Amino acid sequence: MNIIYSDALIIGGGLAGLRSAVATAEKGNKTIVLSMCPVRRSHSAAAQGGMQASLGNSKMSEGDNEDVHFADTVKGSDWGCDQEVARMFCQTAPKAIRELASWGVPWTRITKGDRSAIINAQKTTITESEEVHGLIHSRDFGGTKKWRTCYTADATGHTMLFGVANRCAQLGVDIRDRKEAIALIHKDGRCYGAIVRDLITGELDAFVARATMIATGGYGRIYKHTTNAVICEGIGAAIALETGVAQLGNMEAVQFHPTPIVPSGILLTEGCRGDGGILRDVDGHRFMPDYEPEKKELASRDVVSRRIMEHIRKGKGVKSPYGEHVWLDISILGREHIEKNLRDVQEICQIFNGIDPADTELDENGIGKGWAPILPMQHYSMGGIKTKPTGESPTLKGLFSSGEAACWDMHGFNRLGGNSVAETVVAGMIVGDYMADFCLENEIDIDTKFIQSFVDKENDYITKLINSDGKYNIFEIKNKMKDIMWEHVAIFRTGEGLEKAVKELEELYKESLNIKISNKERFGNPELEEAYRVPKMLKLALCVAKGALDRTESRGAHYREDYPKRDDANWLKRTLASWKDGDTMPTLTYEPLDIMKMEMPPAFRGYGAKGNIIEHADSAKRQKEVDETKERLKAEGKGRYEIQDALMHYELQPKFKAPNQRVGVGNE
Repeated sequence: MNIIYSDALIIGGGLAGLRSAVATAEKGNKTIVLSMCPVRRSHSAAAQGGMQASLGNSKMSEGDNEDVHFADTVKGSDWGCDQEVARMFCQTAPKAIRELASWGVPWTRITKGDRSAIINAQKTTITESEEVHGLIHSRDFGGTKKWRTCYTADATGHTMLFGVANRCAQLGVDIRDRKEAIALIHKDGRCYGAIVRDLITGELDAFVARATMIATGGYGRIYKHTTNAVICEGIGAAIALETGVAQLGNMEAVQFHPTPIVPSGILLTEGCRGDGGILRDVDGHRFMPDYEPEKKELASRDVVSRRIMEHIRKGKGVKSPYGEHVWLDISILGREHIEKNLRDVQEICQIFNGIDPADTELDENGIGKGWAPILPMQHYSMGGIKTKPTGESPTLKGLFSSGEAACWDMHGFNRLGGNSVAETVVAGMIVGDYMADFCLENEIDIDTKFIQSFVDKENDYITKLINSDGKYNIFEIKNKMKDIMWEHVAIFRTGEGLEKAVKELEELYKESLNIKISNKERFGNPELEEAYRVPKMLKLALCVAKGALDRTESRGAHYREDYPKRDDANWLKRTLASWKDGDTMPTLTYEPLDIMKMEMPPAFRGYGAKGNIIEHADSAKRQKEVDETKERLKAEGKGRYEIQDALMHYELQPKFKAPNQRVGVGNE
């Protein structure tokens, strides 16, 4: 048995994991990062559009601050988020983006003077003042009141990932790639590390640490159509679930992005619409203003995705060999803008579809030759490992989680574009710092014999799989799971479809325990890897489907056609999923969200018709308290920080809670 000891063990080499590693290493902790792929190839590199931070630099960002960002985030979450965490995030984001700049991230910068922009399909001139020349720029994104999304053309995740990875190298972080954690080591409610499989040799090692973090990203690959990379199968969340101690939160909250390109499913960034691109139907008609006259294409992602599918249902989709779709038209932005700010999008369109999105020529039917075929697909997982605001599991001490793998819960039931790539580094800063302190304050108090028992258990399991001679094919089971999730647990959900999904997924899970493996090798064996991964994926799929079935309301990205109203009276609560050893279904419990502690009590979100909410009696009561407190403190001459603290105090490290500097207002 090979045991590798460290202070901090971080599973996942994307932005969240690497930024957390920086935080632990900076405090002197020996830090190991495990990644399934070379870290600079992690899925974080696929983030294109940008990172939200309320810098307030550019003309269209003037007046932005943490309060505005917080309000956008809470509304975007459809009041499903933890408002204290949302505050922690919004306060820290400007510091995160400036820190990244100091590490070499080449943020797109403002140029003084006039510039042209497309706003609401109209060419507009924006004049930037001399005092902001050279400062970090930002673009418009869906669901925001201000232009807040800072970017490096449309390769933001790529540049951020290299900057953070380079910082890890500077600090001597021990990064080991092609490693996969397949189980957590835990005893008496404390996590001590993980059992890790080497993806090259097939060997198992025990990585033991004072604190363990899971930052393995989302679980999009449980769906047939997703923008997620092939390694985004949710195994990190699944091994936490399999402890029987850690819980998953809000697993039914799954986001579908409006504009992946058809048929490859590669994402075309929200920056396309943020920069002024529009959606068109089979007739070339711009249809979003018909549904959302105020925000149009820049409504929240869940809203735009539903409107696209609704329009296709009305017969306005474009027929193709790959099914119906609509068009994304960015040709109106002009070739110069596309080749400067959306060059990755242009390259994706050219390589995968043979079109140039800057081409303004129309065909004989009046359809643009450069319009990109798009259709909503699974994109992001709001649900994940349930954590406290510190990022630690409330039920399994020493287990931390950050980024998309976590339900830290700043996203609630829908994430705003630009808030996730921001969350990776912000959570990495905050949670990584809390984890670093945990490592300094706690010892490893576990004996070698107990570690050996975990290694033996996983070794025996893999041996059993290799020797299995059951009835079912693991690849067929996986594909059936993906089909079920796409057909019944996607953008539109119904009780009937969800009941069918839960029943069929449970049966698939049982079948996954009775498979036949033809390849008997312990390494270089994709069949073996699917054999131990797919049952874990099915557990996640069941958490999603069962959570969606039991939640008889519509909130954010969770849309029940048979329960179209947001039901604050009965469903203003977080779903918690756990899995008992030997069960074939998750156990669901609920954690209520206390309106009387909210800075922003539930209200109309701003989309669709008013009155589509079953209101909680405490909402009006709390709103009255909030209004009276604001009025009283303003009359006393209190500033916005004092008012905010009176409404909802939140804990945050002093270095992150410090005021942020902005042009023209200083540290107001």
